[in-house]
Amino acid sequence: CTVWLYRLAVSSRCSVSLYRLSLLSGCSVSLDPVDIQALRRAAATRGGLLNNEMRRKVWPKLLNINVFDLPHRPGRNGREKHTDFQQVVLDVKRSMKRFPKGMPAAERDALQEQLIDIILEVLKRNSQLHYYQGYHDVAVTLLLVVGERMAMAMLEKLSNHHLRDFMDTTMDSTKHILNYLMPILEQVDAELHDFMTRAEVGTIFALSWLITWFGHVLSEFKHTLRLYDFFLASHPLMPIYLAATIVLHREQEVKQTECDMAMVHHLLAHIPEDLPFELLIGRAQGLFDCFPPPLLAKQAALQSRNSLSISSFQAFQLSTLHQRPDSVLQPGDDGELWRQGNRIVKVAVWGLSATLGAAVFAVAQTAMDWGPEAFLQLF
Repeated sequence: CTVWLYRLAVSSRCSVSLYRLSLLSGCSVSLDPVDIQALRRAAATRGGLLNNEMRRKVWPKLLNINVFDLPHRPGRNGREKHTDFQQVVLDVKRSMKRFPKGMPAAERDALQEQLIDIILEVLKRNSQLHYYQGYHDVAVTLLLVVGERMAMAMLEKLSNHHLRDFMDTTMDSTKHILNYLMPILEQVDAELHDFMTRAEVGTIFALSWLITWFGHVLSEFKHTLRLYDFFLASHPLMPIYLAATIVLHREQEVKQTECDMAMVHHLLAHIPEDLPFELLIGRAQGLFDCFPPPLLAKQAALQSRNSLSISSFQAFQLSTLHQRPDSVLQPGDDGELWRQGNRIVKVAVWGLSATLGAAVFAVAQTAMDWGPEAFLQLF
């Protein structure tokens, strides 16, 4: 695939309105089986999944999670005995910037405790997984959107698939994924690739981008959510393609920097706040289509190491294709609570609004965005 074809792929756009209409009307989610391909396209195309209410419906389907069979809330007895307890607590306590500005301290503290519980429970249920610093950045993004129990189910599924290479005992598999970055750059901009090679900058500047799905480095939560829409609907290597796209987008800045490892690393490690993410997402998809992982693996001799995330992806994708819509599943009591959750919240908010006025309504809506399950516990 030539650079010309890549640029052609970048310029092309699917029809966004069709996917948005199908989502908003519930058609893709309600079909039997669920139209998972339409959901993936909607999550990946311009605008993504629009809002958190839509994400609560679609994210579980993208990961083949039965909303009526969620894990129970984890208990806290004995959690201090877990090997990673101290490190998880330290990382979570340092994650205050990941919570919305202005959130009441008591609410943030409660969510941080839930975050610790979720992480330790997933690790306890999956002894083959090993905690890494940055894992909590993924977990907190899920928690703030879908609530505690769904976040735990999603985190467990991601940990065994998309994030699996980061959860080995060593960083060898993570370095293997990072090694795809330079071959992508070489395919599109050989001059930029050669400049970075001469600077000996390596790829460590993109480590936190990769292992946190950019959650740790973006200041605007809306950008993080947009990227999560994209990554949840894509191949596990898509974050490294987006990383390459960001470097290519900044190629003039890079080339104008002194060809020195420290200088180039400093430039690339700090992501500008005004990046055009919709444009970059389209370009990353174009890169992936033109230079798929098998092609890069052959050219860069990367096939010597087996990636669990990559090798299991095809089976994972196939498993999502035959999901039943929520309306035909057989919910138990817990499932009924999840299904009725949004309706309960809406009724409660309407009641508050009618009784106490618009100010309380605004506060309640904001609380719902911060933590849907925490808000549900008020009623």
